[in-house]
Amino acid sequence: MATSGYSDLRDKLRSMPPHRDEHRTSNGSTGRKRRRRESDDDECDHSDDSGEHREQEAHRVRSSVLQKSIFTPEECARIEEKIDDVVAKAEAGLYREHTVDRAPLRNKYFFGEGYTYGAQLEKRGPGQERLYRKGQVDDIPSWVHELVIQRLVSAGVVPEGFVNSAVINDYQPGGCIVSHVDPLHIFARPIVSVSFFSDSALCFGCRFQFKPIRVSEPVFVLPVHRGSVTVLSGYAADDITHCIRPQDIKERRAVIILRKTRPDAPRLDSDSPLRSAPVERAPPLKAKRSHRRADPDAAHRPRVLEMDKEENRRSSGQRRHSSSSDDYRKRDADYDKHRESSSRKVKMRRH
Repeated sequence: MATSGYSDLRDKLRSMPPHRDEHRTSNGSTGRKRRRRESDDDECDHSDDSGEHREQEAHRVRSSVLQKSIFTPEECARIEEKIDDVVAKAEAGLYREHTVDRAPLRNKYFFGEGYTYGAQLEKRGPGQERLYRKGQVDDIPSWVHELVIQRLVSAGVVPEGFVNSAVINDYQPGGCIVSHVDPLHIFARPIVSVSFFSDSALCFGCRFQFKPIRVSEPVFVLPVHRGSVTVLSGYAADDITHCIRPQDIKERRAVIILRKTRPDAPRLDSDSPLRSAPVERAPPLKAKRSHRRADPDAAHRPRVLEMDKEENRRSSGQRRHSSSSDDYRKRDADYDKHRESSSRKVKMRRH
């Protein structure tokens, strides 16, 4: 039997039936069914799918996005070598704990400043993100300053001294990042990103659903090419979500995101809902490794095992009941023999 896992989320999307949001009403007509998104874009509602509204949103996005082709192929190749060095150092464990954040088909490397998000939050939702304590992530590498930030300053994209946070997102084919807005209480605007390794697309106004994963049609699709610089501000940065869809990562792709944290951005060590009294816990038990080969039918086995257990419980109960009955009969026979023998002895004494 074939396994049901997918190493590439694009394969999973292609294998699924077309996603429709229509449902049948009580009078037999069809209407739009409004579904709650499961991604991080709860604060931005794009439920009005009318063509006019979507076109207005697309115009607002276009007018608040700036793109420039700044880095030459030779410059890209040099920067991509440095990104490979970052990956190698992370694999060797040379970075601090919170510098590296791993996810399926996407690794994230925080430099200068890092922050908690998504499943790391004790309380989910926008506004709950917190910067890590100072020193918990590594400093911005010198090559990022020299090869990337200084080029952006020279091109007038950002002012000198603006960037104090650099994040490298390294995507494998089929990787993605769900719809989100960069936390307004953490980062100042604009949001600057530079693409490397391959071309891709940045989508706005998508809805992600999971189990199975599905992505709705975007309001606006922005192509991003290797070596291009994308600057988000205004509506594109604050009022509509953006994402990377699995189908838009066809080859390995990396992006360097350059931002400035707000002076009053909350940290984990100050007024944070994530802080809690330390709780002593028993050390986790080590899982025993099995040398047996993985069985593709293992996912279906628990139900069979439960049936076997139930059958075993019944049969063992019957055996116990049968053996118990035999024991009782044997004990009764022994008791009768004992009584008969005792009575004989007493009679012999009387005579």
